[in-house]
This record gives sequence, structure tokens and C-alpha cells, in this order.
Amino acid sequence: MFVFSLVFGTLNVGLVFAADPGSVVINEIAWAGSVDSSSDEYIELYNTTGQTVDLTGWTLDDDNGASSYVLSGSIAAYGYYLIEDSDAAVNPNSADLVANLSLANSGDSLVLYDDLNQVVDTVNGTGGAWFAGSASTFASMERIDPLASGDQAANWADSDGSGSTATASLGSLIVGTPGLLNSASSAPVVNPQVSLSLSSSTPNVGDQLVVDVNVDSVDDLFSYGIELNYDAVVLQFVSAVDSGLLSESGGVSTSFQAGLEDGNEGKLLVAEARTIDPKVGVDVSGTLFMVTFDVVGGEGLQSDLQFDAESFLADTSGELAADYTDNQFTPAVSTVDPVTNLQSIEAAQRYSIQLSWDPSADATSYKVLRQDPHGVWVELDELTATLFVDSDAVSSGGDIVPTHSYSYRVIAVKGGVESVPVDVSGVDMRGLRGDNDRSDRVDGRDLDNLARHFAEDDTDVNFDALVDTTYDGMIDGSDLIDLGANFALTYTP
Repeated sequence: MFVFSLVFGTLNVGLVFAADPGSVVINEIAWAGSVDSSSDEYIELYNTTGQTVDLTGWTLDDDNGASSYVLSGSIAAYGYYLIEDSDAAVNPNSADLVANLSLANSGDSLVLYDDLNQVVDTVNGTGGAWFAGSASTFASMERIDPLASGDQAANWADSDGSGSTATASLGSLIVGTPGLLNSASSAPVVNPQVSLSLSSSTPNVGDQLVVDVNVDSVDDLFSYGIELNYDAVVLQFVSAVDSGLLSESGGVSTSFQAGLEDGNEGKLLVAEARTIDPKVGVDVSGTLFMVTFDVVGGEGLQSDLQFDAESFLADTSGELAADYTDNQFTPAVSTVDPVTNLQSIEAAQRYSIQLSWDPSADATSYKVLRQDPHGVWVELDELTATLFVDSDAVSSGGDIVPTHSYSYRVIAVKGGVESVPVDVSGVDMRGLRGDNDRSDRVDGRDLDNLARHFAEDDTDVNFDALVDTTYDGMIDGSDLIDLGANFALTYTP
């Protein structure tokens, strides 16, 4: 069991994807207008899904391109979207779009396209006479079953206007049901909805992403088992905590369990059940539980959070039919400000160099690197402080040779994202080149040590970096020249 306290929120994720055919349908057509005016035309769309659909960029094609209406805005889950010829066509005014409709009484074809120009719904595709509606009674043409084909005459009927009090341009009652359940239709069976909301649609690498698992309109909820699939390259599981929804804010005993399948990132299993007798459920809408992930990668790439097919809700009688809505997010391409005012000085201890810098506003740590004899940057340490001392005790080779200038690099880091590097050189002048035994005199023992390592390079096990005074990874004649130039000299601190 995982317990974690957190603050969570909800953001909608705006993503472009092809709509499923039939997800939004042409549901009612007032092709004859009204008693008041033949121009009181409207077309009603209906969302058959349990999620809001963004209609931006969608088009409704009238009679093979004779007219084309460009949509905007959104249509709510199981909601309606009204396209009117004018603001006065339906009152109280309820137009989602005023589009100067021009529907022929003899019949038109209507095709609904999404923003990727994919066909979502078709009505009267042949362009022949309308399947229903009346030019004499001005009854609208109503779809009977929104989940059945809109291109079949048997799925359409004349409206009787029952349930609607909407009026036309001069105040007459509309013989239709704009924005309401069609008089020819039965109320749709709406399954409980299970959805994911995210604390951010564009989290930075290094941030935490909080995922709320929400339910809507569930009666007699007794238990659930939710399985979430995610990309382990992008997310790493931190914790899961129940919201108290199933336990009625702690008033009823429940058991809450959460864990990764076989301990591996990529699939999270969460379950909760009411452990009470008698066995009764609860009518709920809200957040079942919250999950926290670390965002570890995937910058700029869309990533999915998906309900596994094994997910379920259950009432006291057994499992419930439910609709599950996945979600997506895109880790932001992050940047980290580099360090400033990078400086090097001789450290307090001899044979050591101190680096210091002003902090980066974004960084959580700093990498310190030194260029090796072959020009390769070698990491010496990663630390949170803004001061580092390179000495025999902590450097990669324990090889600070006096009077040699070393190249250093500092990189600011946040959540795996690195800043551009900042470089500086550093030198410790307190000593003599060639004094490889640190005696403060260059003498015979230093020559003996050099001779015993002569011709070795830094791939040899016994290589002595302090003898390599020219810092080229090889003990050779150039190091012997350094020793000869300082032979018999002493250094006084």
C-alpha cells in the first residue's frame, strides 16, 4: 500500500487526433424553417461520447460542397451543438454557430468532417428528398437512434416538438427539439464515465505529474480495479493514494491497494473495495484516487496514459459497463540557465584548486568536470553546493601537479536536463614540477621514480600521474626535461 499527501488539479489536454466515426452525429435538421420564416433553419449535432469534443476546424459540407460551414468551439459529452441560420431562428438564443444556412426543401446531402478531413457522419448521402420533416407543418427531421446510421430513411422521423418550448423568429413554437432529446428518440443509456485528468499537459522533465482518476455518475459503487499503462521511459511511479470517495470520507471501511505489475514500471494496478457488512455501495461522482509519477524523459514527444482492458467498476451485484477515457501529455523541452561568475583559485590545502560559481536559478545540482590528458571531459563530482575543491583526495587521478593549468567545466542540472557548460582554467603554483614525491625538492628520488615508470602510459596499472608533469598521459622524455629543469631546486612554502 502506498500513502502520499499531495495537492492536485485538473487541466484539459488539447491534442489533435482523428475523431471516431459516429462520435458526433447530425441529429436534427429544420430544413423547412418555421411557421414564422422559411429562414428559421437549424441543424443540431449530438455528441454520442462521454467526453468533450473540440470542433475547431471541423466542417459540415452541404450538398457536395454547394455550401460548407466551418465549426468552432466544443460540444460537451452527450451534449448538443446548434447551427442556426440567424440569431433569431431559435429563442431563447442558443446558437453555437450562426452560419447562414441554405437548405433546399427538395433535399440535400450533409457530411460532417473532423479537423483532419475524416468523415464523421453522413445524412442523406445521395442528396435526394429528405427522409423526414415537413414543409407544411414545419416539423423538423429528427434522428431516432444517434448510434445508428444517419444515411438510412428508417432512422429518421418527423418531430412533434414535445418537450420543447423554443420559439422561432416571430414567437411561434418550433415544431422541433433544438438542444434537447429528440421527440422521436428514447433517452440514451449513459454508462458511468472513468477518465484521467492531469496536473499538467506539458510537464518538465524532473517535475512530478499528478494524475486524478475520476468517475462520473456511478450508482451503488462497491469496488474498482483500475490498471494504467504508461511509458516507463517517460514516467516512473512514485505513489498512489485514495481520495476517500469510496469510503465516504472515511465513514466506511475500505481496503486500498496499489502496486506495479511484477514490480516493473509500465503498468500500475490500483484497487479498492468496501469492507463492510451488509454489503452496500455508494452513489458517487468525483476522484477515486490520485497517482504521482516522476517525469524522467520524453521531451517534446507525446506520451499516453491508458486504461488497460482489465480495468473495471463493480456494484454490489457485479461488474458495471463503463466508458474509459485515456489522456495524453507532452513533456516540455526544458532548459536550465548556466552558472555565472565561475572562478578558480588555489584552495587552502596545497596541491588543490578551488572552483566557485553563482547558482543557476533553475538548477538542483551541478556537475564538475575536468579535461583529461586526451581532451576528454571527465566528471569529478555532482553536487548541490556552489563550491568544489579538486585535490589529490577527490580528483579522478589524485594528480594535481604544481604550475600546470587544468581546464574545468561546470554544468547546471535539473531533472536530467543540463545547461550549456561554462569553462574555467585553474592552477596551483605552490610547488615544483618534477617533485613527484612531494618532498619540496627535486632530487635523485624523483629521478628514480620517473625511471621506474618510464615509457608507461595512463592505461598501465602502475602509472603514476604525479610523474606525468606534462599531463599528456605518457611518462617520457618531456617529463624528464621538466625534472631536469628544476633539479636540485627546493620550494619554500
